[in-house]
Amino acid sequence: MNDAIGIVEMFGFVTAITAADAAAKAADVKIIAIDSNKPANAESVEVPLIMAIKIQGEVSAVKAAVDAAVEAADTVSGVICSHVISGPTDDAVKMAERISVGRDIVGHIPMNA
Repeated sequence: MNDAIGIVEMFGFVTAITAADAAAKAADVKIIAIDSNKPANAESVEVPLIMAIKIQGEVSAVKAAVDAAVEAADTVSGVICSHVISGPTDDAVKMAERISVGRDIVGHIPMNA
């Protein structure tokens, strides 16, 4: 059985770093990804950058880390949503480990892959 995965989605890069820091300090978890989601038309509309942090570990640790991340993110710019998957499938783990940050660097997954 795979370790639990927690996902917290929020507005802004600073908020994501703040939330990831709080999560890592709250419990024995691993931050497996910090992901960004910039809409294709973001240059033409005023939208904040949507970020997600992805956390992995034992179920109770992930729940504690997600709670801490949500509390920290709420003090900066707010949380869109959060969720804990207690027994993710292998495919869910693969998707959680994919990140968008750095996709424009040679050797990384091409955009929209």
